[in-house]
Amino acid sequence: MNANARARSSGWFARLVDVRPGEAPALAWSWAYIFSILAAYYVLRPIRDQMGVAGGIENLPWLFTGTLVGMLALNVPFGWLVKTLPRARFVPLTYRFFAANILLFAGALYLAGPDGDVWIGRAFFIWLSIFNLFVVSVFWATIVDVFSADQGKRLFGFIAAGATLGAIAGSATTAILARDVPTWALLLGAALLLEVAVFSMRGLARLSDRLNQAPVAGEAASSEAIGGSAIAGITRTFRSPYLLNIGLFLLLFSVTSTFLYFEQAGIAKRSFPDRGAQTAFFASVDLLVNLLTLGIQFFLTGRIVRRIGVGPALALLPAASVLGFAALAVSPTITAIVVFQVLRRAGNFAIARPIREVLFTVVPREDRYKAKNFIDTVVYRAGDQVGAWSFAGIAALGLGSTAVAITAVPLSVVWLLNSLWLGRRQEEREARGEGTAPETRAAAPLSRP
Repeated sequence: MNANARARSSGWFARLVDVRPGEAPALAWSWAYIFSILAAYYVLRPIRDQMGVAGGIENLPWLFTGTLVGMLALNVPFGWLVKTLPRARFVPLTYRFFAANILLFAGALYLAGPDGDVWIGRAFFIWLSIFNLFVVSVFWATIVDVFSADQGKRLFGFIAAGATLGAIAGSATTAILARDVPTWALLLGAALLLEVAVFSMRGLARLSDRLNQAPVAGEAASSEAIGGSAIAGITRTFRSPYLLNIGLFLLLFSVTSTFLYFEQAGIAKRSFPDRGAQTAFFASVDLLVNLLTLGIQFFLTGRIVRRIGVGPALALLPAASVLGFAALAVSPTITAIVVFQVLRRAGNFAIARPIREVLFTVVPREDRYKAKNFIDTVVYRAGDQVGAWSFAGIAALGLGSTAVAITAVPLSVVWLLNSLWLGRRQEEREARGEGTAPETRAAAPLSRP
């Protein structure tokens, strides 16, 4: 490529995302890292959703309960890994543990035959509901550990676009192959993608040793074990109003998301009697969500947060949820539910999720891994529990979609106020230089000195 072509390419890229000199290599590794994780998950997600439907929608609340128990069981061992090992060791160990689990499920499904086994399906549903939060939480903890708050506002939306491309690739693969390729073979592909994630994480880690994020006094460097307590993720979360409110943000998002998930599961069971068709339906919905998400991430996310700030950007999703659930309360149709689900999930992936990660750039390194993992996994699945059993309780009372939507409206209002509070606190912490060393925060170079 000649100099003029490189200049034109660079100019186009700079208009797309506000990338500064030296940041491109870290962005490339970050993209490869999250692409492979999300591709693996979205190969597996439609399979999980179909297995959840096959096991009986009435049993989904119990599967969500099993997921929460599994989250609690894994959180302390993960905290011990973070306490004991440096990032370059505990992150690959985490991903390879889950890859080994995938291989075990692939073998079990192969032996069970084409119709599978309902208990394998239920175990897989619980496992994948744990897997997706753990692996994505660890990714974002690593990213937050690498980039500053200012870089997060500029770049996290663009990094999240790599996640969306991975999700599109994974869901498209399953949508195309689900009717003709055995489930166990799809699982093998997902395990291979996790190994790609480990390779990409190591590439990013080699850069992070030279980054601007020097630790605050008293903290371990990124190449050393963080130390502290194995249960610090729990204790430090409950001691910090800031972390507690991040947990509340995620809890309210999870509760309302679960309401919509149950509605979608009911639609699939009524509309598609064939298991392969159900899997393809879930994959097609995922594909639509991710295509919409990608356009927002490329062209709007960074511009939105720079123009209106962290708090208002976070508040967009709960504000949309207030309007969406109010609309469902008036007209709870199948079309309205699917449209709202697609728009809401796209808004979360494109705006709320990358902006929420900016909140963790102003906390100590120990909280970026331990407290963040506790919030992203246990608190999130606690929200699933509240949503699942609330949905079951409303159904037991003989009430339908209108009652669910009416319940979700005030929850979304509280969520909106919580978002604005978090935005103000994040800006205050950033102004005080919390989470990064003040002497290195201003320059923020990502290239070798």
